[in-house]
Amino acid sequence: MEIHGDGVGGESAAACRGTASPQASEGRAESRGGGPRQERDRLRARIEELEERIQGLESVEHETAALNAALLADLEETNRGVVAMYHHEHQMALALQRTFLPSVLPSVPNMELAVRYLASDPENEIGGDFYEAVSTPAGLLLAVGDVAGHNLQAAIVMGELRHALRAYAYDEHSPRAILSRLDRLLRLTRPGRTATVCVALADAVTGVVHFANAGHLPPLLAFPGAPPRYTHEHGPLLGLGLPQPKETTVRLTAGTRLLMVTDGLIEVPGTHLDESLERLRGVVAQAPPGAEALCDTLIDAFRHHRQDDVVVFSAEFTGG
Repeated sequence: MEIHGDGVGGESAAACRGTASPQASEGRAESRGGGPRQERDRLRARIEELEERIQGLESVEHETAALNAALLADLEETNRGVVAMYHHEHQMALALQRTFLPSVLPSVPNMELAVRYLASDPENEIGGDFYEAVSTPAGLLLAVGDVAGHNLQAAIVMGELRHALRAYAYDEHSPRAILSRLDRLLRLTRPGRTATVCVALADAVTGVVHFANAGHLPPLLAFPGAPPRYTHEHGPLLGLGLPQPKETTVRLTAGTRLLMVTDGLIEVPGTHLDESLERLRGVVAQAPPGAEALCDTLIDAFRHHRQDDVVVFSAEFTGG
């Protein structure tokens, strides 16, 4: 029997040629599309890359926290320096202001004088409040003033005005003339600065008082047996170059008290000034006799949180 190539042996060869093994098929699939193994490798590499990035971010976070802590420490140190410098300036300004204020009040027959000066709270800046009492040939000159501003410069300007006021008073200028000269001095030496000043020139024999007020709170007069009343006539602030009005003249009787204060005594945020002035008038009406007693009564009555310096200046006419 003759066997040809297309016989059984040929069929087996053909079958072998047409059927591939599973391993070979998987290898060909991986080579064509990447396959599961290569996909796992790509995912593993991606995860490792993300982990490295997270580690880098954590390192940056630690460095940022360290930098913030260092900056905060520097800022606290700077703040301590600023606070110390401010405290030093405040103390220096306060000491300077006290040297500018009268150490004693003059002793004048028929006049009892009393004054209280209270500096603002330590956390607030110093102001330019001042007072003066000068015995001159023309009479007893009393003054209370306030330079605008709350710093060392305000205290310096206050000292300059007070010394100039004393000089003009000794030259026997009238209260109105004194204010006009102070206004000119302020404009020439401290342009842009303003101040309020109330001046009273009293004859301790006759009880006649001449008032001139440059924008300050009105002086208060308490006559015996009568409600206290304000002398409201006033002129513009000093430093504006505007003319001052004529003086106001009042004759005191025995037991009459004259009061001049700065706004730090009565000023309360959110309260209208007229209300504060009315309250002041009511407290004065109930105060016991005497200039010293009046000052103590007012300081006690207005014990609210002070944001400014306070001057309370009282004079009682005992003659007549």
